[in-house]
Amino acid sequence: MTLVALLVPGVFSTMLARDIKVQIAATADVHARLFPYDFIENKPARTSMANIHYFTEAIRAREGSNLILLDNGDMLQGTTAAWYANFVQESDKNLFSRVMNFMRYDAATIGNHDIEAGLEVYNRLTEEFNFPWLGANVLDAETNEPYFQPYVIVERGALRIAVLGLTTTGVPNWLPPHLWEGLAFQDMVESARYWVDYIRENEKPDALVGLFHSGLGSLDADPEAHPLEHASGYVAKHVPGFDLIFSSHDHRRRIQTVVNVEGDNVLVIGPGHFAEHLAIAELTFSRTGRRQYEFKNVRAEMLDASEVVPSHSFIRKFEADVDEIIEFSNQRVSRLLEPMHSIDALFGSAAFTDMVHDIQLSITDADVSFTAPLAFDATIKAGPLRMRDFFKLYEYENYLYVMELSGQEIKDHLEYSYSLWFNEMQSEDDHLLNLHLDQLGRIPADRRGRSALRNAPYNFDSAAGINYVVDVSRSFGDRVRIIDFEDGREFLPDEMYKVAINSYRGSGGGGHLTQGAGISHEALNERIVFSTETDLRKQMIDFFMEIDAFQPEKRNNWRVIPEAWAEAGREKDMPYIK
Repeated sequence: MTLVALLVPGVFSTMLARDIKVQIAATADVHARLFPYDFIENKPARTSMANIHYFTEAIRAREGSNLILLDNGDMLQGTTAAWYANFVQESDKNLFSRVMNFMRYDAATIGNHDIEAGLEVYNRLTEEFNFPWLGANVLDAETNEPYFQPYVIVERGALRIAVLGLTTTGVPNWLPPHLWEGLAFQDMVESARYWVDYIRENEKPDALVGLFHSGLGSLDADPEAHPLEHASGYVAKHVPGFDLIFSSHDHRRRIQTVVNVEGDNVLVIGPGHFAEHLAIAELTFSRTGRRQYEFKNVRAEMLDASEVVPSHSFIRKFEADVDEIIEFSNQRVSRLLEPMHSIDALFGSAAFTDMVHDIQLSITDADVSFTAPLAFDATIKAGPLRMRDFFKLYEYENYLYVMELSGQEIKDHLEYSYSLWFNEMQSEDDHLLNLHLDQLGRIPADRRGRSALRNAPYNFDSAAGINYVVDVSRSFGDRVRIIDFEDGREFLPDEMYKVAINSYRGSGGGGHLTQGAGISHEALNERIVFSTETDLRKQMIDFFMEIDAFQPEKRNNWRVIPEAWAEAGREKDMPYIK
């Protein structure tokens, strides 16, 4: 199928008079890229929901079009537009409901970052959407019934298409409890089995579509051992009944056929992220009798949003909102006297992360602070520090916790962090960073000629409040040597200390406290002695509003040894870093 075939009547494959076709299109992981403007970088953007709207309106304009438009979660977080819409803007209806209703969505599945917006936001949107927000495995903890609508039947002519929504079960491991208070998360596989049988028996649809905020994952993983974060592939193979599944959450684009346990083909489609593509499947049904149809086949295509212009009607509709968000994003908060670069934090104490440490310790008066660079290569320039800069500095809506950890647990947390981060070097000829390897063991370069990290920088926790070294010549478990506190106090493995840490990490995200420090997930909440009432980014903004100018400085409380090896590894892995 080609773009021309989709948008121009009569060009697509020959259609028998007895056949009926339905187009099912999906977005996913848009992360608030609503408009063709990058509010964080303060410049135009190549893709957005405005480009997606161009596609959907063109498809709807086709004679005989039967478009069903779906979203697969994580719409509400990611840019200043989301923060402004959810927590600042005063309007009769939330910006997201106005945009998605205007685009005529038929259904959406809630994602983990949508829940991160908080109960007040997602409850409000549930009421404002002109379509159902799905989540069959997100349960009311009291009644054990679905909190969101489990599925919807979308009718196109005589056809009845069932759409079942499921979302990843990781929310309790990533988000503070007050954001999902009253909710419980059922295993996706268990929920899929129940609802497939229920829908087939009670609705008898002409086709069943899975709308899963979950990545492909392993087709043969063991869901009995652990609920699967990425379960779309497993469900496609092991839960017969689906004709088509949309995946998301892993931000991957895919068009992949999975053969299920009954020998049937199930097409799994992932549209990627940031409104860069629209995934579209065309289902063909053959007429078998009066108002009776049989599913025949499905074909799919990935439409590149950068190939079309933003919809003029969309831009005109939301022009005032764009102007408001630009004004909000450019609001001056303070002034930065020197630039800060997140990539510096890969190699030692850096102003980019130490500023976060300083704020966390100031707010909490904790003994130790943990934080990570949430971006690989972000720069905040010297000069006016604006609202949008805080979305480079701190991308996610995490809260700030204080937790009680022993000295040994602090060390084990750091050992785990640096195992994700640094390679074990045998000599200065080895790589310092833990880099991604291809199937042949080579280190491929990205499109800018840079080496890719094996793990995400947001899991690279460093510490402040203590002085320590990381010996990359040693093995995992014996690399971190904590010398003392920065104020000269003795650091004791058996002593309990107060640790400032973000809510994602404190809830078990990344595994630093569970796999690293060996604290059970059930025990994490008992260790929390303090939590901010607003997210950490808001705390930072409030902190800087009281400061006319800020001088970034490194704490210089930790370093990598042997230093000659570390410097050689830095030049080898990132030669463009000065």
